[in-house]
Amino acid sequence: MAENKTRHTEATVEAYLDAIADETRRQDCYELTRLMTRVSGHQPKMWGSSIVGFGSYHYKYESGREGDCHLTGFSSRKRDISIYLMAYFDGHARLLEQLGKHKMGKSCLSVRQLSDVRLDVLEQLVAGSIAETKRRYP
Repeated sequence: MAENKTRHTEATVEAYLDAIADETRRQDCYELTRLMTRVSGHQPKMWGSSIVGFGSYHYKYESGREGDCHLTGFSSRKRDISIYLMAYFDGHARLLEQLGKHKMGKSCLSVRQLSDVRLDVLEQLVAGSIAETKRRYP
């Protein structure tokens, strides 16, 4: 079975964040780092070359595929900041309605900049996602 491409690395979060050319985006990513550190209780670590992840969990699917992933995290992409919310939970949809300007995929919340969203709501989304992931993968 193939191994996950995205794994914890020894690269530094500071180097990744400092390399973000756009000042607003860089500051937004530092703010997300503080928020996710506070909410998750974990220090940030690089996962692959471009994901700042917090904590980890081990998953095993019925298919037999298993691996490790970060509980939550984010990545500065070309157009948006991708925020990784691993699990839907009760109240998830209501919070998304209150969040502000965003796009939501299966497990990826995209925002252009943090000023487009309510940080208190984002914090609740991150906390809820972490709690649900821990519940599903104890």
